[in-house]
Amino acid sequence: MISQLYSVGTILCSAMFFLIGNGLILTLTPLRADLDGFSALALGALGSSYYAGFAAGCLAGPFFFARTGHVRAFSIAAAFTAVSILLQPVLTAPLAWFLLRAMAGLFIAILYMTLESWLSERATSQTRHRILSAYIIVNLGAVILGQWLLLFGSPMSFEIFTIAAIFFCLCLVPVGLSRLPQPNPQIMPQLNIRKLFSVAPVGAACCITVGLVASAFWTFAPSYALSLEFDMRQLALLMSVFVAGGALAQWPLGRISDSVDRRGIIALICTVAAITGLVLVFAELVARVPEIFYSLMFVLGAAMLPLYAISIAHANDRLPSADFRQTSAGLLIIFILASAVGPLLASIFVLITLDAAGALFIFVALVNAAMAFFAFVREWLPEAPIDEEREAFAVLPQGSPAAFALDPRAPEDVA
Repeated sequence: MISQLYSVGTILCSAMFFLIGNGLILTLTPLRADLDGFSALALGALGSSYYAGFAAGCLAGPFFFARTGHVRAFSIAAAFTAVSILLQPVLTAPLAWFLLRAMAGLFIAILYMTLESWLSERATSQTRHRILSAYIIVNLGAVILGQWLLLFGSPMSFEIFTIAAIFFCLCLVPVGLSRLPQPNPQIMPQLNIRKLFSVAPVGAACCITVGLVASAFWTFAPSYALSLEFDMRQLALLMSVFVAGGALAQWPLGRISDSVDRRGIIALICTVAAITGLVLVFAELVARVPEIFYSLMFVLGAAMLPLYAISIAHANDRLPSADFRQTSAGLLIIFILASAVGPLLASIFVLITLDAAGALFIFVALVNAAMAFFAFVREWLPEAPIDEEREAFAVLPQGSPAAFALDPRAPEDVA
């Protein structure tokens, strides 16, 4: 196993640096925007700009690789992302930040695709599971570590943005030193979104749910923390506990879903997320007892974050294995497009309620309650039987379409 991971060690090292920087800037950007007096609508547009750019990057990435190659594409993307971060404390007008975050989203998508293409190229049917597991551990661990870098400077300072940019520069070093051959150019699979909604409506709707609530959470959670007068340590702990909940819950929830109708598990998880969101609406009361507050954040992460992988497993239960990559890529695009809409929708709730703390979790509760109701209804409706020999659940990163070749369930020719 060690030799297998050693062969992709430089790629995982680059992924670690990149994801630490991205974890930091994902929280730092809305935090600084709130402190700079951005309106709720501007905050929502800021979050949506990033995910819109990410969607564009997923679609443009294969053409970019075909033109420049993966090493050059990675270098260009890391450089432009670092530039966009360094310009944020210089160009503080909302319109400038919308453009900078859209640019960052586009190039971060290309960074994800490059690293995941490399990992997929090196993986075999025997090593996929180990490489995917190592990548998931690096992914979640780096994002959590990135939250704690908030303690190294004031969000109003230039220095903290510089730290985030430094990590995007550092991710170039392992790739530059690597002797691994470049991955073969990949072609974006043909997407049939209508087929996904007709054959696996619960899976497609669940990806919309995860995209809406996760993007809204990352955009407005710092405002939520500021409204409770949290310091940087408390904010970092809040975000870390949320991510840790999702990381620890994915495998057991996925294993349970292997033995039952996944729609029932989706309905149950969304119900838990909705109830937790309703409790967190009363933020000032809940936050008085830190143990209860952080436990609720852990439960919310445990309910929200595993839904993406479970929805992909549910959809692939109902579609031929030959369509695996097409199905998974289609669901990822649905997730990313929903993520581009989520912050704007959540900002409307903030404007209506005039309460940033309560509005975020009202939004989380309503979206998850609607998904739970839809999944419960679909579970009781008759439908065509599915293959009893369905593939087991696998934990997946919320990255780019290139990651699906790492999935142990993928056919041999997917890479």
